[in-house]
Amino acid sequence: MKPRLLAVLLIATLAVAACTSAGTTTPAASPAATAGPATIAPTGAPATVAPTGAPVASTEPEPAELTVYAASSLTEAFDALAAAYEAANPGTTVTLSYDSSAALRAKIEQGARVDVFASADTKNPGALVSAGLAGGPVTPFTANELAVIVPASNPAGLVDPYGLAGPGVKVIAAGENVPITRYATQLLENLEAYKGAQADLIPSYERNIVSREDNVKGIVAKVELGEGDGGIVYATDAKAAGDKVRSLPIPPGTNVRTTCGAVTLADAPEPAAADAFLAWLTGPDAQAILASYGFSAP
Repeated sequence: MKPRLLAVLLIATLAVAACTSAGTTTPAASPAATAGPATIAPTGAPATVAPTGAPVASTEPEPAELTVYAASSLTEAFDALAAAYEAANPGTTVTLSYDSSAALRAKIEQGARVDVFASADTKNPGALVSAGLAGGPVTPFTANELAVIVPASNPAGLVDPYGLAGPGVKVIAAGENVPITRYATQLLENLEAYKGAQADLIPSYERNIVSREDNVKGIVAKVELGEGDGGIVYATDAKAAGDKVRSLPIPPGTNVRTTCGAVTLADAPEPAAADAFLAWLTGPDAQAILASYGFSAP
């Protein structure tokens, strides 16, 4: 190539390079590329990255509408328990339904949709466990004892439980499947055996029964009104009745200690909330409320 032509080409190449360098700009880095991470995990801690737009998990319990079946003997205590639970869990409501434990169990067996069943015994919820209708085992949550009550005026002049078997005495009792009936029989058996006491106490007592109520609250109501001379109820029912009834002394070592059990239901409408309520029922706050109504630890 001729020297003159080579020089011209060299000059043209240098001019193009200079123009290209002067007219080129480097794009600014995007904020995503230049910004550091929003959260720096501690050394050794695994980093957790939430997907963009993913909801942040809440530590507050989800509001729920709980349905609780409870034995009638638990009425006053469970009214207070429901109020306390709702106050501690804003947005949650507790709907209560009371009756004898046997009647409530029958409703559940017939298809009633319930979250928690709190019974005056462990036998009725245990039957639901055996039938595969419960969401878990029976949880004992409180205990009770029995009381022999008479109207405040005590028209029959009864002085002890043996008076329930006296001639002409009108006894108010409950149906055969109601737990209080089974417990009352246990008490009468203990009284029969107490220091060689009255041997025919049970048949004499049963002959005196003038009414069998659907639940223990029915016994209390009729004794309060003087429609009967006496009856066997739970100690907490006698306490709730206040001065409307009088409790007769029971010989030491003969009273019957009862255990109340609860279960969640297998088809509970609110299974997580049901589990939470049952766990709370055995905790210190609920136990303090139960104690204030005369119940004791299970």
